[in-house]
Amino acid sequence: MQTDPKAILLDIEGTTSSISFVADELFPYARKHLAEFVASHPEESVPILAEVPGDNPVATLLQWIDEDRKATPLKTLQGLIWAQGYADGELKGHVYPDTPEAMRRWNAAGVPVYIYSSGSIAAQKLIFGHSIAGDLTLMLSGYFDTTTGPKRECESYAKIASAIGLAAGDILFVSDIQAEVDAARDAGLRALLIDRDGNAGDVHSLAEIRA
Repeated sequence: MQTDPKAILLDIEGTTSSISFVADELFPYARKHLAEFVASHPEESVPILAEVPGDNPVATLLQWIDEDRKATPLKTLQGLIWAQGYADGELKGHVYPDTPEAMRRWNAAGVPVYIYSSGSIAAQKLIFGHSIAGDLTLMLSGYFDTTTGPKRECESYAKIASAIGLAAGDILFVSDIQAEVDAARDAGLRALLIDRDGNAGDVHSLAEIRA
């Protein structure tokens, strides 16, 4: 597929990386180590726990993990736990083989690549900094998460375009979620639905996207 964007904005789960990595490895790892991490890292944890409602914030956070809640305190704490796991060598970020290849191709063409995910910016940097393909962060120009806004609201994409400093129509967004693609298009971005396992998408790998 031929395109000529001035910047590319990528989702993570189902786009650059497998959904199963987050669901089957990262979330269970955070759940398993959450109580232990909070107890052993009070200086980092106490301000985060203060943002969690209820008498037992740890129990609330565990419930949020089970519900796949996109709450910022949970995402922040998960990022800290995952950082420890990556540092200890217990975690490696999954990326599809075409992900680093596409990033290299786009970088060589002078097209900056950005990430927009519901996971925290810290967690995003960990996935790409400790990926199975090595450190990919040098090929990324910036990161956006839910602090910018929900991924299914067009205003979030308008904010990202403003932050990048380009007209919305010069940015290409790629996601495996139709509602996110629709929101990006409503904001004036070009957007493609990627479907790696079926026939529903506009593309089926990042290798199809030329810049």
